[in-house]
Amino acid sequence: MPKRLLSGTVISANANKTIVVKVTRRVKHKLYRKIISRSKNYHAHDENNIFKVGDKVSIIESKPISKMKSWQVLETSGDSK
Repeated sequence: MPKRLLSGTVISANANKTIVVKVTRRVKHKLYRKIISRSKNYHAHDENNIFKVGDKVSIIESKPISKMKSWQVLETSGDSK
């Protein structure tokens, strides 16, 4: 089974070697058929503490690193601003 790959924005980088990434997806509402945004936060492993709040990053699924972390930062997705 291939590993999932997601992209989002760093919303917290306070913890050591951990960042929180907000991933937003667009879905159609069941009843009203309007496109709405759903978002979820993922804790990702950042070995060298190089990512800051506002950076666009890609994360990839990995084996569990801790209780909350099952994702690793793959690369930066572009400019931070």
